[in-house]
Amino acid sequence: MIHAEDWRKEQERLDRVTEGLQLKIAELDPEVTGLRDQVVDIRKRFWEEVTVNTSTDEDFEETFYSIKQQEALLSERERSHQQRLQRWKSMKRLLPAPYFGRIDFQENGLSLSEQIYIGVSSFVDADGLNFLVYDWRTPIASMYYDYSPGAADYDTPGGLVTGEMTLKRQYQIRNGQLQNVFDTSLTIGDELLQQVLGKGADNQMRSIVATIQREQNAIIRNDKSRMLIVQGAAGSGKTSAALQRVAYLLYKHRDRLKADQIVLFSPNPMFNSYVSTVLPELGEENMQQTTFQEYLAYWLGNSMRLEDPFEQIEYVLTSEWSPQYEVRLKGMQYKASEDFLHALTNYAQWLGTEGMLFHGISFRDRELITAEQMKKQFYSYDPAIRLANRIVLLQDWLLQELTSLERQEQEAHWVQDELDYLDNDQYAEAYSEVRKKYQREDVVFDFTQQYVEQYGDFRNPDVGEENVFDFAMQEEDLLRRMIVKTHFKPLRRDVKRFMFIDVPGLYGQLFSDEAAYRSMTKESEVPHDWLEICRQTREKLSRNELFYEDATPFLYLKELVEGTRTNTVVRHLFIDEGQDYSPFQFMFLKRLFPRARMTVLGDFGQAIFPQATQLHEADSPLIRLYGEEETSLIRLVRSYRSTREIVEFTKSVLPGEEIVPFDRRGKKPSFSITENSVKRNAQMLKDLAELRSEGFDSIAIITKTAAQSREAYEALMEQGAESLRLITKETLTFEKGTLVLPAYLAKGVEFDAVLIYDASSRTYQRESERKLFYTACTRAMHRLLLYTTEDWSPFII
Repeated sequence: MIHAEDWRKEQERLDRVTEGLQLKIAELDPEVTGLRDQVVDIRKRFWEEVTVNTSTDEDFEETFYSIKQQEALLSERERSHQQRLQRWKSMKRLLPAPYFGRIDFQENGLSLSEQIYIGVSSFVDADGLNFLVYDWRTPIASMYYDYSPGAADYDTPGGLVTGEMTLKRQYQIRNGQLQNVFDTSLTIGDELLQQVLGKGADNQMRSIVATIQREQNAIIRNDKSRMLIVQGAAGSGKTSAALQRVAYLLYKHRDRLKADQIVLFSPNPMFNSYVSTVLPELGEENMQQTTFQEYLAYWLGNSMRLEDPFEQIEYVLTSEWSPQYEVRLKGMQYKASEDFLHALTNYAQWLGTEGMLFHGISFRDRELITAEQMKKQFYSYDPAIRLANRIVLLQDWLLQELTSLERQEQEAHWVQDELDYLDNDQYAEAYSEVRKKYQREDVVFDFTQQYVEQYGDFRNPDVGEENVFDFAMQEEDLLRRMIVKTHFKPLRRDVKRFMFIDVPGLYGQLFSDEAAYRSMTKESEVPHDWLEICRQTREKLSRNELFYEDATPFLYLKELVEGTRTNTVVRHLFIDEGQDYSPFQFMFLKRLFPRARMTVLGDFGQAIFPQATQLHEADSPLIRLYGEEETSLIRLVRSYRSTREIVEFTKSVLPGEEIVPFDRRGKKPSFSITENSVKRNAQMLKDLAELRSEGFDSIAIITKTAAQSREAYEALMEQGAESLRLITKETLTFEKGTLVLPAYLAKGVEFDAVLIYDASSRTYQRESERKLFYTACTRAMHRLLLYTTEDWSPFII
């Protein structure tokens, strides 16, 4: 704590800043409201201010410039409103706690030091000349995170600024009043961190700008690497740092980077809800958020049913006694590899010379264009032309053929049948079109009035039979064209969507036999039990289904044939739980987003999926993806989430991992062994009541699988549990309360207390389940409770 006189001065300054903020907010209030009203009014009266006249070229030009003028006025008002609204929101965010840190810095060559107060956004004095608060993302504020008092420096566009930091101070402010003030020589003082980390878990992730550590700051401000890999222990703050990184990038590159040019791939939909408030809290728009499964499903459409990663992990966790189990695991690992990606690339080259498969185009139980005709036409093109470009040429040829066939089809008997049953609206449409043609040809011939009213009979020779006959024939011809065009429209649509390519057949063709596979892909090595892998894959394809491990390779092959759908707009790609992605998937993402920099966050200690990628070893495929020169690797070994007692226990679960606990004390994990499940559930209900009475309102009952989650939920509810919520892969929002969920859905989320429903050797025994058990236990912030009705898991030492 500081001296009383320093405290008084700090409170006086805080009062002046708070008063300045209140005055500025009051000044902006009417401007924000007034401009908003102006925008609404201009939108309402937009067309009232414009006289639309296109009678002459001069009138058309005047109308055009009048519209442009109104549009420019509206855009200017909207821009002014947005700027003032943004400033107003920034002031409102600062008002309860204008800043959280201060450094005094004396630049080399200057006699005076500058007091730099740091908050979530900037605020200048009334003259606009002096910063009362610096945004935490400004270059000068980086010293607060990177240095202790002493020599310090920071980067600016004009070069490196060096000097001495003479003071580092941290504040806790609530509603304009100082609560605590700490002078520290550390990055962030332990006192502040203890108080922040000692709070309960929230239903949404919080901003960490006041407690960013030096190693986290290196993640946030890295602006050079094309690939940034963050290997962080559970609870090390890697996801939090990544979200602050997004805010930093949007601030630094605000003139050329927008939120919709950043994409975050999350581990599950619920996680998107969990992190959705961090960026708005910092005054930035949320980036695009999705899951890799959603991306696959979008591009593959409804043609195939995709297994999702959670179905895959359920199979891995529950089907070990299946005779096909080991073969399936080998298939998963091979299809996730770089070798398989190269095999598919070679396969596409082979398809350029032979082996293409097509679907014939059928119409009314007749094949208009056969698959053989397509194949012959495809291989008639110059082999030097890329595969995807030849497909486009074939697509153009098919559309031309359909045009010719469409004309021929107009004379078919079925067309006459449909012609006889057309309704009045369709006749009226055809009549209108033909009449327009006659008017264009200066033929004044109103069929209804001139013929029917005056003569009443088509066969009257005095009206000009030739004109009447020609009109009627044209009308019938148009109706025939309309009928056939309507029926051919789905055929054209399918051709434009490349539906004539038999992609499932092309993918299945890979899995015929070993010799054929080697020939088509130039691969010298294939997994053991390849024939059985082939059988499993073909069987799944025969039902129009794909294993999860096949989904990315299937889409990759589809794009090799049809052309890659690259996205050159996205500039930054964030991948959370990166250890759960395969090397194949990383290479695929690089291909899809060629202009994007990639930030991969993960913990190999939590690699629970069979296709896991090693993040931080020298031979990691992630390092090879962009090369060592363009790749940065940052390791986070200090765990802030859990108490020291919980971290010490989880370290024993995963020996060999470098994990340093933050020194926040708490109760040791508790172990309850009971005679049967009824007594276990009774003990859990008693413990839940005690935890709630202690003030913990974010509690997770974590199981191994989804089936066990449902079993636990139903059993506890039957024994009188209240306010339980069962979490499944379909759950979209994360909420406080007592949740029951499988371990793999808890990744990335934290809870005040965690209850491991069944920590027995029967549930967690295989070495492949060690990381899943570790993941479940590391979700706990303050309390960890484990239960069993038999022997403990061997992972509990």
